[in-house]
Amino acid sequence: MVATPEKVQHTHEQSSRQDRVAVLLMGYGEVESYEDFANYNEQALNLLTAKFAPVPTWIYPPLAKLLALFDRHEWGHTHHDFISPHNAIFEQQRAGIEKNLQAKWGEGVQVFKAFNFCAPFLPKQVLAEIKTQGFDKILIYPLLVVDSIFTSGIAIEQVNNALAELADGDEHWVKGMRYIPSFYNEPAYIDLMAHLVEEKINADLAATYLPSQIGIVLMNHGCPHKAKGFTSGISESEALYELVREKLINRYPLISVGWLNHDTPLIEWTLPNAEQAANNLIQLGAKVVIFMPIGFATENHETLLDVHHIIHAVEKKHPGVDFVQMACVNDCPEFLAMVAQWADEHISALRAEEGVAVNPHLDGHHHHHHHH
Repeated sequence: MVATPEKVQHTHEQSSRQDRVAVLLMGYGEVESYEDFANYNEQALNLLTAKFAPVPTWIYPPLAKLLALFDRHEWGHTHHDFISPHNAIFEQQRAGIEKNLQAKWGEGVQVFKAFNFCAPFLPKQVLAEIKTQGFDKILIYPLLVVDSIFTSGIAIEQVNNALAELADGDEHWVKGMRYIPSFYNEPAYIDLMAHLVEEKINADLAATYLPSQIGIVLMNHGCPHKAKGFTSGISESEALYELVREKLINRYPLISVGWLNHDTPLIEWTLPNAEQAANNLIQLGAKVVIFMPIGFATENHETLLDVHHIIHAVEKKHPGVDFVQMACVNDCPEFLAMVAQWADEHISALRAEEGVAVNPHLDGHHHHHHHH
């Protein structure tokens, strides 16, 4: 049989469409102007607090305004209008991951970013763009160390809301979907965390302090103990801490987890918090304390300001002790390469799959299930 040019063209188009995958990299996002605060807080409260506190919904708007005032004080006065570098770093991460993926898969794989709470990168805005660009296969990839209802849970909730809004006609435009939940136990990430701490010690501290005098606080994202039965992040965070600790403990015996909590009233958080952890290590003879964020991949208001406040408080109590505040992995090339690598098998699977047509109108009322 002779293929006509149209036929060839058509098959070529199909195969190239087949090879296209949109990677949706999801992060928290942080507001960059005070005006956005009340709105950001209200959205965040709605999505987050609904998962753990018995709070009636009418309280969100006034509470958000109140929080905005606190934030205004905290960022504006205490920190001269501090602007979190989170969004800028996240963009560098997106670009670096895309570069790594395109080197392997070509231009057909593109990386888009979405922020849980920040326009113009809200999941529904970004998914609309992905749809417009003609992608029908999506890899949902929250760039989060630990999976919990407050992180990827919210991401999926927002993606589902957006997909419900963007559905049209009898067939859903999304034909293939994959998801990467978290990387708390990926050996490459664990090794990198330990390696960064060791490098810092060798460069700046080894000549001045004995290994047993070097306190290491490995900081996790604080978790509330009760999350209405949702995954709260505690077990993955603890596993992450144990894995990194194991890599360092034989050389540096003074190690503690330090949870960065949002101290909200009525909610029981993971302990010890980072401040208590530092005080504990000093009590055991630490002469220098390193604060290393392991539960965060991207610098943010918590890893910068909160840790800054914590160091300040501990310093007042222990003037003779030194403190080292380390950065998150951010756009470290080694990290971006591993993040891209973790996506490979899923991109491969999406490209190999024939798209599955999903018809949102087929559910009817499931009468056929009830006949005996």
